[in-house]
Amino acid sequence: MKPPEHLTVRGPEDILGFIPHSLGYWPADSLVAMTLHGNRLGATLRLDLPGPETLADPRAYARTVRDYLAADQNADGALLAIFSNDGWTEPPGTYWGLLNALESHLDAAGMTVRDAWYVGDTYWRNARCADELCCPAPGRSVQAIRDSMLNAEMVFRGSSVGPAPENGALPAPTVSGDERAAILASEEAWAAQLERRRGSREQFTRLLAHWGFVLTNETGRMLPADDVAFLRASLAVPAWRDAVLVMAAAGTSAALAGAEVFGIFESGCGLVPVGPIHTGQGTAVEAAGQNAFQPARQAAGEADDGQPSPGYGEVLLGLEPEIPAWHTLNSLDAVLGQLSACGGQPGAAALTGRGWIAWCRGRGSYAAAYLKQALEVEPGYRLAELMLELVRRGTLCGWAARKEAAWRQFEPDAA
Repeated sequence: MKPPEHLTVRGPEDILGFIPHSLGYWPADSLVAMTLHGNRLGATLRLDLPGPETLADPRAYARTVRDYLAADQNADGALLAIFSNDGWTEPPGTYWGLLNALESHLDAAGMTVRDAWYVGDTYWRNARCADELCCPAPGRSVQAIRDSMLNAEMVFRGSSVGPAPENGALPAPTVSGDERAAILASEEAWAAQLERRRGSREQFTRLLAHWGFVLTNETGRMLPADDVAFLRASLAVPAWRDAVLVMAAAGTSAALAGAEVFGIFESGCGLVPVGPIHTGQGTAVEAAGQNAFQPARQAAGEADDGQPSPGYGEVLLGLEPEIPAWHTLNSLDAVLGQLSACGGQPGAAALTGRGWIAWCRGRGSYAAAYLKQALEVEPGYRLAELMLELVRRGTLCGWAARKEAAWRQFEPDAA
């Protein structure tokens, strides 16, 4: 893992400018809480602002925030930002009691609240400052946040802020009618062949090799229709779908070992494995097995370093490995975006995979949006239902809860 890049925070505008980059969108009607490690920013948490009944007694809400932030075991401080246009222009304001409850619970947990702000569409100000000289009413222009040095630096380095998930941040990929018909026809043919080979260890290895080739060579360009069809057909088999997620995060040895544990292979399945062959660079799909994934050479149940491979459950919950292969998960996210375009059960599987990756990244809003899309495409799709329940309960992915393992483009210093 490469050392993280550090950006310097010079003032509140930089901190507030970092929040949309951390979430991927500019929040609204939200509480955003950020942990601190000394003068370093840690994890970012976004929650919907509570309604009037909860605001009347915000202690339970404050405990929930405390429990979420406590997952960052190295946190020794916190910052709070309330994104709303209502109730804060005149102190004490609607959220005074909420801030008091949050400060009390976080202070008691060893995460002293060092600062808090209100942010609206037009103005922002410090939540505790009543000095008109430094905090004039109704506040400072939000444009100062958008023009902050840190925001400019992050944009320069390739970070972007999109619309919120509920406002169309997840538009479905589109394909023409002819492309869709060709993909679905090819998918049906592949599905018929793969169905006969579900219990084949050789087919499973060939399948992982092909996925490995695609993820290693993901360039953002559209995949050939036959590739899309084959990959979609493979996602229709739940055991193979799970294996692809595990392989992307933890390597092929973990995917093979888990398949052995679950007993998905049948003895005597002697059918010749099938799959597309890549010839664009003179490389057959079998050759992909000799790249970094190495599915043919790794012993099932043993990782590259000789240690036992993590189980499917540990990987899917983000408990193992210590740090996932984020670059491969990023490639998988891009490929799954293409595979979701034609809908159906494979489309639901692709959207569920994207939801899982968003959850692993700590982006619960995006995870929920993808999972809801999956259930719209395929009502009752079980993995999407299970994942959505985890997200709604506020369960954090193990990697997102640990700073050293968490997915992040930038790590600014809050000095």
